[in-house]
Amino acid sequence: MTVAQKLQAFWNHPAGPKTIHFWAPTFKWGISLANIADLDRPADKISLPQQCAITATGVIWSRYSTQITPVNYNLLAVNAFMAVTGAYQLFRKISYDMAQPAATS
Repeated sequence: MTVAQKLQAFWNHPAGPKTIHFWAPTFKWGISLANIADLDRPADKISLPQQCAITATGVIWSRYSTQITPVNYNLLAVNAFMAVTGAYQLFRKISYDMAQPAATS
């Protein structure tokens, strides 16, 4: 298969760049990249609800992306990455919160 044929096959794929099935996960990479940028953020500034949502979204949509036809590998990759980065941020936040002394009133 020549390069031109491969490009044409990619262009005409049901999850190719002519469809929303390509562009939605592509733009979703921005969330994952923002989560990577937040690795330098102090653990006390991490939002627990936000990271729970990112992790759950990543897990749920990773599973979904393997069940649809054709399998959308861009969707699978971005959501698996979201699940991993969200889980790591949750680990950082929960570890930090557990290390803090209990507040006395």
